[in-house]
Amino acid sequence: MTTNHEPTSPSGRPSISPSGVPTEPQITLRSPAELADALPYMLGFHPTDSLVMVAVHGENGRFGGRLRVGIPLAPAEWEDTARQVAECLVRGSERRGGKPDGIVVFLCQDPRGGESGQRVMTRLRPLAQRIRIACGALDVPVLEALCLSAGRYWSYTCGDDGCCPAEGNPLAPPGTSVMAAAATFAGLQVRGSLKEIEGRLTPFGGAWAAEQEEALERAATALVPKILDGATREEVGAQTLDLARTLMRRLTLAPPAEGGPRADDWDDALLGHDEAAAVILGLQDREIRDIAAEWMEDEEAAPALRLWRALARRCVGAYGEHAAAPLTLAGWVSWSTGDEPTARIAFGLALRADAEYRFAQLLHHACNEGIDPEGLRECLREERRRREPGRKRPAGATRPPGRRTGQ
Repeated sequence: MTTNHEPTSPSGRPSISPSGVPTEPQITLRSPAELADALPYMLGFHPTDSLVMVAVHGENGRFGGRLRVGIPLAPAEWEDTARQVAECLVRGSERRGGKPDGIVVFLCQDPRGGESGQRVMTRLRPLAQRIRIACGALDVPVLEALCLSAGRYWSYTCGDDGCCPAEGNPLAPPGTSVMAAAATFAGLQVRGSLKEIEGRLTPFGGAWAAEQEEALERAATALVPKILDGATREEVGAQTLDLARTLMRRLTLAPPAEGGPRADDWDDALLGHDEAAAVILGLQDREIRDIAAEWMEDEEAAPALRLWRALARRCVGAYGEHAAAPLTLAGWVSWSTGDEPTARIAFGLALRADAEYRFAQLLHHACNEGIDPEGLRECLREERRRREPGRKRPAGATRPPGRRTGQ
């Protein structure tokens, strides 16, 4: 969970300051419509198939911790999910400074199989009710519960057809609200939807996937025995890192013409299947991966992130668990360069690939706790200086952005 601390409106509705700094302009959220509009700015992306909960503190209704999980497909899981997320948000808030005085809930899901948005709202109503009961059992009321679907929103707590009609109310067009203007002024970004961000980190399919899996099989046959042989492990590590640096230089010299998925297609075309397979398997060695984690800032960060994303997309078929390494590295570079929303998504995908991957567990926890990544950055810099005593940090380099503990 992350934390933002903001004041509220006289009406008692929670409000949000885009920067989280008291001296910056603040936006007061006075209605369900404004809460729904603010959600992507609170998370940094448009949530899809998501249950989002936001803690509210004090008589002024400051926003606090946030929690996002996927909506379970099976209604039989909803009661356990409601209890777990309520306990997680409330206990986490208590650890960070105080029990919430209320919670705002969002259920975000697009229609499926010919459903209408209204049908989605009706279908998810029992989940909303279970969340309200679970929060109430912890003596924390749900102040508002909204369903967002098909470009509209509904309130589960309002029974007034005048303000909350059965067909729902339309969401504000992206970028047209006061919240959007304030977020732009404060430098906040909405990085697309959760589905789009995950898609950039998800293994591709089709003929390329079959070819990549064959390349991984060939590389495993050649590389795994060398890694297991202590006499050649250092040599394998050097070869992996040299190849990764070569691929980063190639990416740097061939920037994509545009961003998003088309940029990923561009990067995918720049990497050979055998090259990608060799680096993927080499990164399974912890020491090699830790050295690769040093490429986290300055001119190395952008090509490293492009490379780690591309390698994650190539962990296909039987090699799905191998994605934990490049996904964690992608999350680390994102976090180190100030993109916390993408970092959390990447860490979550890494743990989905391998729930026991310790590096992802540690970084995911630290990012969620709001710890400043600068401490880890400095440790990695010091290790690199020790290994490369002649290396100097580029002139004019600036400290990457990072959240400080308690902010």
